[in-house]
Amino acid sequence: MKDFINERWRPILAHNGLSDFDALWQLKADWFEEPNHRRGGWSGVSRCELALPDGGTRAIFLKRQENHKARLWTHPVRGAPTFLREFRHIQHYRACGVPTLEPVYFAMHKVGKDERAILITEELSGFVSMEDRVQRWLKEGAPARPLRLRMLEAVAALLRDMHAHGIQHNCFFPKHVFVRIDADGGIEARVIDLEKSRWRPSKVVCAIRDLYTLNYHSQMWSRSDRLWFFKSYLQVDRLTPFAKWLWRTVAARSDRKKRIQPPARCLTAKPGVAE
Repeated sequence: MKDFINERWRPILAHNGLSDFDALWQLKADWFEEPNHRRGGWSGVSRCELALPDGGTRAIFLKRQENHKARLWTHPVRGAPTFLREFRHIQHYRACGVPTLEPVYFAMHKVGKDERAILITEELSGFVSMEDRVQRWLKEGAPARPLRLRMLEAVAALLRDMHAHGIQHNCFFPKHVFVRIDADGGIEARVIDLEKSRWRPSKVVCAIRDLYTLNYHSQMWSRSDRLWFFKSYLQVDRLTPFAKWLWRTVAARSDRKKRIQPPARCLTAKPGVAE
């Protein structure tokens, strides 16, 4: 497979002496996440600040792996680097118009008996994961409900768009959903960690899985807020018979698993909290 370089990033990589695979592989950078040793190899992530040709810096996430493979339908026997699947998913999401990461660089090289891969994505500047945002709200107090609902509306639109294209994320946790409030007050949402995404022929199948995952990990939101999100996802003001069935299915699955977990704290609005 030919090396991929984002044309917008080509001059930035060249300016930092990182135009080729070997330079990127040998770059000394602290681990943002400790390397994961499994699948017969390892895989790790570093956050790097790159200098811009006209001044200033921009951050990237540099992911490197060696002999860290999974079986794909295109590589059913020997397998392929897991970054290949992730890169393909990023490209597919973007082709469908689903907001996600911007790829900077991707390549796979064989060095002796070792198979190495590099995947670089641009940092989501100004975005905060919903998990980190909610944890801060639990400690310091949450903003008023109208702003919280606007964030939920952006996430609901993102999830609805994914499912409209037959994409099931499979790990739609709050930590994988990032939200940014722009200077003009608009709200953007993006989704990351796409490796386990799958295509499904039915939007209902996609919905049950991803709504259940999100609902189960969002118990600190009130039931009325979660129901509001659900109706926003379906774009209905009142629950139809189908919507009631789907809501009960998702809630029942969440409740079965919730019995073995401690009760979650609930969000409480606090005056003066901006976001």
